[in-house]
Amino acid sequence: MKMRTLCVLSMTALSLVFAAPDSSCAADGNIAEWDKVFAKSDDVDVKKVTFKNRFGIELVGDLYEPKNKPEGKMQAIAVSGPFGAVKEQSSGLYAQTLAERGFVTLAFDPSFTGESGGEVRNVASPDINTDDFSAAVDYLTTLSEVDETKIGIIGICGWGGFALNAAAQDTRIKATVTSTMYDMTRVTARGYNDSMSADDLYKMRQDLNNQRTADYKNGSFAEAAGLPDKLTGEEPQFVQDYFNYYKTKNGFHPRSINSNGHWNVTSALSLITQPILAYTDTIKSPILMIHGEKAHSRYFSEDAFKKLTGDNKELMIIPNANHTDLYYKTDVIPFDKIETFFKDNLK
Repeated sequence: MKMRTLCVLSMTALSLVFAAPDSSCAADGNIAEWDKVFAKSDDVDVKKVTFKNRFGIELVGDLYEPKNKPEGKMQAIAVSGPFGAVKEQSSGLYAQTLAERGFVTLAFDPSFTGESGGEVRNVASPDINTDDFSAAVDYLTTLSEVDETKIGIIGICGWGGFALNAAAQDTRIKATVTSTMYDMTRVTARGYNDSMSADDLYKMRQDLNNQRTADYKNGSFAEAAGLPDKLTGEEPQFVQDYFNYYKTKNGFHPRSINSNGHWNVTSALSLITQPILAYTDTIKSPILMIHGEKAHSRYFSEDAFKKLTGDNKELMIIPNANHTDLYYKTDVIPFDKIETFFKDNLK
């Protein structure tokens, strides 16, 4: 770990050592050395930016704008996820693609991960990570080219759940898209398909708190298990799908926890007692939920969708797609639908 100066920024963020020069940006703030897992578009300008959430944590994002901007104020979209990923992966792909289609977009690293700040590293918080979306909205409202009344958000995988939670909290968010959504609080407290018993949950709480005691005494933080370094072929299909994104050229990035690192074990403590989707029935703004037909996680979107009560909600199931197909496969991600959804609803 080291302190790494971010280009044209006066402050620093803690990040994993990355195999690129410390200065990846030109003097004007534009990114000079491409460090994403997807190809750079010739039709978009991108620069690195920073902003703070209400907890004082400095977040780092990539701001994408079309080179041929329309006249007047523009619609804007903040994007984050998947859970454990960084802005150089799926969220950046979504942001760049939508910038090509005329939006100002911001892909950002959530608190405690990637190039964003926050100590201890590699932890998740239902409260703070929900606020990260609102902090991105804060930043977008300051841009002269953005109409602050026309801002939406996209949450991918675990950040789909946080995006819905943000939409329930922040009325400035005028439209929300979730893609291949996870409810991280539900899966952590109940297991996949709610398979954990009450005794299982209590045992997990005991183990996590015993680990917390050990961490404090040791002055360090134990790491949770991550993806395997190699596949045996015996893993569940969804683990193989994750591996084939995060551990291969499809999506590997050294700052991603899922590619090259581990969550803090005790990060799970807040996830098991603070359910994030308790108030989604109060959302009045438009919601588009997208999920793959073959995704192991499909039930998260289907169940969350049932709870939405607004008159402008839609669940789109992509035929034959699995969970990670919606991370990076541009022929599977329904960008035409997403574009139309935001252009119709950011008014």
